[in-house]
Amino acid sequence: MTAPSLPAELDLDTARQALAAQPFSRLLGTRISAFGDGEAVLELDIREELHQQNGFVHGGVLSYAADNAITFAAGSALGPAVLTSGFSIQYVRPALGHTLRATAQVVHSGRRQAVVRCDLLTLAEDGKETLCAVAQGTVLSAGTSS
Repeated sequence: MTAPSLPAELDLDTARQALAAQPFSRLLGTRISAFGDGEAVLELDIREELHQQNGFVHGGVLSYAADNAITFAAGSALGPAVLTSGFSIQYVRPALGHTLRATAQVVHSGRRQAVVRCDLLTLAEDGKETLCAVAQGTVLSAGTSS
């Protein structure tokens, strides 16, 4: 989400502009439906091209969604110039459904870094949610030096 040209005020419209500036996110058709106060929610429609050989959503798609949601949530707390320094993901069940939703929330934030948790859920056409993975990451302000 590194975007130095973003305005100082961060809101949902600004987050949507940042997401739209990511070619890979546009390719996947990712949407951001909530942003602010240390939280972010990303969604994407599950389609056949996102499946692996057994018909489940590919783990790389889940990891992408977690990484991006984690970074957006941290960006709402730290500012727009942030980078993920690392994250881990635990797959708890195969991802099947109509929509993938990544809901991230900052659990701790300082001046230069934030720790963020992300739940990855699939939604069935009837709206039923199923947890398929949990991730946690650390995000740093881009201006932070090692």
